[in-house]
Amino acid sequence: MLSRFLVAVAAMVAVVAASNVLVQFPVDFTLGAVHIGDILTWGAFTYPIAFLVTDLSNRAFGPQKARLVVVAGFCVAVVLSIWLATPRIAIASGTAFLVAQLLDVSIFHRLRDGAWWHAPMFSSLVSSALDTVIFFSLAMAPAFAGIDAAFGMEDSSLAFPAPLLGVGAEVELWQSLALGDFLVKLVMAVLMLAPYKSVRDLVLRRLPATA
Repeated sequence: MLSRFLVAVAAMVAVVAASNVLVQFPVDFTLGAVHIGDILTWGAFTYPIAFLVTDLSNRAFGPQKARLVVVAGFCVAVVLSIWLATPRIAIASGTAFLVAQLLDVSIFHRLRDGAWWHAPMFSSLVSSALDTVIFFSLAMAPAFAGIDAAFGMEDSSLAFPAPLLGVGAEVELWQSLALGDFLVKLVMAVLMLAPYKSVRDLVLRRLPATA
């Protein structure tokens, strides 16, 4: 049991570390008139895997130990964000991760006895929405620009106008980035159902008492 728990912690740490690195690299791809790199980074594709790790930990070990896995990921997220980004990004990243993942644990636990896909799907969707709102509000919206100023740094808000997702009406750039990020999370939540089902079946066979 301990070895499997440590594997879950290591997986969460790996996902958080990879996402904090990959968020610095825009997706270098153009679709028609839209340059995807203007609205997405590679980190948007790896971060949703954290919800998969949380859900599988919840299924295997129960909500209490799943929260410990989340806290381990939170600690890594804060350290890496402080090292790789501004204080404002570090605060936004850590806050969004911790609140969203803990919400995911609670929703999953409430739905765990329903159809196999209900718990991972709905917990990930609701938590992803909250994660996006918290992160982009704290990290890029002008309302929280004072966070950077408190540390003697320039405003890192992205409030200048840009087409929504590169093609729509003009909105503040951070709003377009937030929408693009959330749409990717929606897609990834669906794609993660297949690996969740495969690993879940293995967990149920080996740990029937905690399923």
